[in-house]
Amino acid sequence: MRSSLKHLKRSTAAGAVALAALSLQPAAAHAASAPGGSTHPHVVGGTRAGQGEFPFMVRLSMGCGGALYTKDIVLTAAHCVDRSGPDTSITATAGAVDLEDAAAVKVNSTQVLQAPGYNGKGKDWALIKLAKPLDQPTLKIAENDTFNKGDFTIAGWGADKEGGDQQRYLLKATVPFVDDATCQKAYGDSLTPGEEICAGKLDTGGTDTCQGDSGGPMFRKDDGGQWLQVGIVSWGEGCARPGKPGVYTEVSTFAADIKKAAGQLGG
Repeated sequence: MRSSLKHLKRSTAAGAVALAALSLQPAAAHAASAPGGSTHPHVVGGTRAGQGEFPFMVRLSMGCGGALYTKDIVLTAAHCVDRSGPDTSITATAGAVDLEDAAAVKVNSTQVLQAPGYNGKGKDWALIKLAKPLDQPTLKIAENDTFNKGDFTIAGWGADKEGGDQQRYLLKATVPFVDDATCQKAYGDSLTPGEEICAGKLDTGGTDTCQGDSGGPMFRKDDGGQWLQVGIVSWGEGCARPGKPGVYTEVSTFAADIKKAAGQLGG
């Protein structure tokens, strides 16, 4: 979670939203001053997603996001789950940008596979097997670093400002790539280059993921115009602070491991 504490995950664990939630804050973390002195108390730089715009998005009941890797497997963050093994406690909500929409589909989990060797640093990915397939498009993942550059889209139901509330409606925003060397100046040894990719508006801040967005995808269009997942919301310092970009799991690094793990789950 991004809060006033440093280097925190962005999931919303119950009772620890300000401590451990790394949710995706699609627009701004702080109320930002606009020209003329007025303020925007809500998301800055982000907007509501349209119904069906990102149909692969999933909201998880533990306070995280995710994306459909297959019809019945959700790709999320390792820090959103406790371990690997049978687990029927997670509810996945999909098919609607409004979490209270009667058309939203809810499916329970059956099994969780946390990244092998995950110890809280790097390797922040996990798969959640669902009890039945969801009739929604999936999001393909980057298998190399060709598209680990440019501008990325982020989306989630997490807080719309640092320390804020979770959102009923899916929010989206665009954040630019930040190279490893620049990101290391912000985070030092806390960053794991090669396993993590950074994005955000360094100079101004104002656009980022936040509490409750952990596990959600960071994605962009490939050469064929199809959405491609390049990152998983992982952690950061605060939300949308200048000089403190969001840190995401670098999906291409783990593509082969994710594919293998999905096979073990029967995906």
